[in-house]
Amino acid sequence: MMKRDIRTSDAFGEARLIYEQASRPGTDFVSDITDIQRSADGTRVLFTGTIVADLDQRAVTRICEHDLDDGSMRILTDGPNSDRHARISPDRTTIAFVSDRDRASDFQLYYLDPQSLRVTAGPKVDGWVEYCEWSPDGRRILLGVAGHGADLSSGQGAYTTAEISDDGPAWMPQVIGRPTEAMRRSAWIVDCATGALSCVSGGENIWEATWCGNHQLAIIGSQEPGEGAWYAAGLSTIDLATGAVTPVYQPVSQIGVPRSSPSGRYLAFVEAICSDRGYVAGDLRLCDLHEGSCRLLPVGAVDTSCIAWQSDEALLIAGHRGLETVVCTINIRENRVQELWQSAEMTTAQITATVLALNDRHDFAFVCQTFLDRPRIAAVRGGVLQVAPAARGDLAASDACAGAVPVHWQAPDGLPIEGWLLKPHGAPPYAVILEVHGGPVLHWRPWWLGRSAAALMLLRRGYALFLPNPRGSSGRGQAFAARVVGDVGGADTDDLLSGIDHLVDTGIADRSRLGVTGLSYGGFMTCWLTTRDSRFGAAISVGPATNHVSHHLLGNIPQFDALFLQDHYTNLSGSYYTRSPLLYAHHSTTPTMLVCGDLDRCTPPEEALQFHNALLENGVTSVVVRYPQEGHGVHGMPAAIDFAARSVMWFESHIPPATIREIPITPSNGRL
Repeated sequence: MMKRDIRTSDAFGEARLIYEQASRPGTDFVSDITDIQRSADGTRVLFTGTIVADLDQRAVTRICEHDLDDGSMRILTDGPNSDRHARISPDRTTIAFVSDRDRASDFQLYYLDPQSLRVTAGPKVDGWVEYCEWSPDGRRILLGVAGHGADLSSGQGAYTTAEISDDGPAWMPQVIGRPTEAMRRSAWIVDCATGALSCVSGGENIWEATWCGNHQLAIIGSQEPGEGAWYAAGLSTIDLATGAVTPVYQPVSQIGVPRSSPSGRYLAFVEAICSDRGYVAGDLRLCDLHEGSCRLLPVGAVDTSCIAWQSDEALLIAGHRGLETVVCTINIRENRVQELWQSAEMTTAQITATVLALNDRHDFAFVCQTFLDRPRIAAVRGGVLQVAPAARGDLAASDACAGAVPVHWQAPDGLPIEGWLLKPHGAPPYAVILEVHGGPVLHWRPWWLGRSAAALMLLRRGYALFLPNPRGSSGRGQAFAARVVGDVGGADTDDLLSGIDHLVDTGIADRSRLGVTGLSYGGFMTCWLTTRDSRFGAAISVGPATNHVSHHLLGNIPQFDALFLQDHYTNLSGSYYTRSPLLYAHHSTTPTMLVCGDLDRCTPPEEALQFHNALLENGVTSVVVRYPQEGHGVHGMPAAIDFAARSVMWFESHIPPATIREIPITPSNGRL
């Protein structure tokens, strides 16, 4: 089955039609929304909108604007290639954004006149611009610049950006030594009056930077540029006049999201146990730069992931609390928290909860989504939630999914665990696919099913999707997250298996038709579970780490293994060995498809290949699906179509589904 051309299969055609309905290629339809920011006033917002020209190539992005009053939307830029990360100047006359319109993947600074929509180029830097930010007085722009050779984070694909250089002879060797300057991230300042550029990195590799008043920057930095160095990065300030770097806070865990108060006196940030750069959700901390103090701000049970100052005394924050997304304000002098909005059914559309403060009256906007509804602009103004209407003729995920319900159970040690069950139409017991999230310090919350053709196709065939948040997941506080540190593949395994037991015992799951899948940590756990338990009839492991020793020495984040295993590979009886699925592959009987990307620096493809070969040696059915242009996960088109089709065919062939519901799929009716 898996050897024939997948493009001729019915599953491939079905997956392609779903993505056509979701993205409407060849039109100006904005199929996804990220990076929401204020526009000219508090009634309009800017955002980065995804537009798909053709399902045989990657999507592009455009700078767009949404009117909160009348719901209208307009596209402000037209590329070519991608435009993103719009930031309007304090005087509201100019939008700064980054684009690779001159050279693919080489993002540089551009300016947009919001009235005439005329675009002009800013000064070019040696590297590519990840983000930009106006100084409070609007006279300068901060650029976060990554070298051509820097690694992207796991959530961005975990591949190395191409170094711009002349190609040498074909025989020329690649020489690998210590990290090079091409891997370094730095901060640059643009003088808006003269266009002059200056680098102000102070010798630090800068992972994140923000203005702290008009004359200094707050940075999260490390001495080394390698991706793994982020795990020990500290918080500092850089004086723009002298270039002096002043350490502010050296964390025990990882930090992110630094945000300065309007005066520049206070600096708020998040500290949390983290699996990956860019996924910081946890404790909210506040530094008083005048007094040199730093303290924890009490926000209840919310794992904070987004910070916005409304004044020098008030913060707007967003985060996760169990299955809920929560938005609050906190007065830093009185430690008084006021909850503004919470929902378990609706959440924000980025990896962690993200909202935009519209004014100092606690109004805010965000990109909302549910399991059944695509991302749309929403706002809470005057305490009232307003959501932009759904697109006419939009893909109806409800035709495949009968609903999403929270699930609660107890682990064998008595710890309460929770998650989601996506139900197909029809009566239980269902064939159930356990999907383990990445991380381990991430969590499942509502995400629009139109992003995953595989999910919709499985639901349509009668499979239920089980999305658990085992110990180590975010949203339950740092003590809950810490339970996985030093015990990866331990009690978290029991959390997952007891969740399946709960579904079987309550008549929801058919014990004879169980599958498991996951990406990254979920890919590791997929392989691990099949070596621990024989109940699974099929498995799909995506981007796994299967051998902690080789993962530590071949991947770009060796600090991850050191953090979560709390061991070293020289300990031959330690967890690098006792928690590696590869060394227990002879216990597995589960037919397993392993999926990897050739460009993946986080979990290199050799991790999947090792486990595959071990399964074959032990007579277990296994295939490797290796995508030459993908990194960590399968995100680009048409690879995502191929991946969806292969996934559904793998589960269908090993766990026979219920009867497929006969729902017509055509490019015109917007229905599954």
